[in-house]
Amino acid sequence: MNVEGSVALVTGANRGLGRAFARALLDAGAAKVYAGARDPASVTDPDVIPVALDVTDHEQVARVAAELGDVTIVINNAGVGLGAAAVGGDDLDVHRAEFEVNYFGLLAVSRAFAPVLAANGGGALVNMLSALSWVSFPELGNYSATKSAAWSLTNGLRTQLRSQGTLVVGVHAGYIDTDMAAGVDVPKIAPEEVARQAVAGIAAGAEEVLADEVSRNVKAALPDDLATLYPNIQQGYDTAASAA
Repeated sequence: MNVEGSVALVTGANRGLGRAFARALLDAGAAKVYAGARDPASVTDPDVIPVALDVTDHEQVARVAAELGDVTIVINNAGVGLGAAAVGGDDLDVHRAEFEVNYFGLLAVSRAFAPVLAANGGGALVNMLSALSWVSFPELGNYSATKSAAWSLTNGLRTQLRSQGTLVVGVHAGYIDTDMAAGVDVPKIAPEEVARQAVAGIAAGAEEVLADEVSRNVKAALPDDLATLYPNIQQGYDTAASAA
């Protein structure tokens, strides 16, 4: 798909990876970028058009889709990580809150904008996923579940929307240098690099973008994940639990 001259919507575009997505699209020649955020005043980039958009408000999502009839690229970037473990600690409301944004929000935006993309020749639907779509750490078990569900949904959307000419892209990365991963002391990929690769993937017609070594290694290990991935995860979890 030709990114140059396109009209894009980025959800969660006020900071971090979302802001980087908006800039990467503009750098690639997008004619217009709508920057969705719960508070449009938090969008400070003067080159984008702020749009009030809370992906958990499905009626608002539908209204925005009706208003933005010129969109040809949708980037589902909005996401939250609340640190909800599967067992213990938080009540289920925290688990539901992660799903409301990371899965149901993505679904709502995709459903609302699919007809818009079809009317504009097909376009592209890009879902920001994670290496945690394929592997789960106990302390991030629910977040991983939301991303795994979103990955499965992305594959289903690709099949369903192919006939209308919509390119559906799943973007995966490990730790990204944003506020969400600020408390984790590990090597991180810059959000600008993830965004650059994703936009290049759109232009190349790629259906999947593995933005870093972490995502590439985790996906490659999937055929034997219980033997290659989880022993180290189990050891790390047991060590942390015994030290607590």
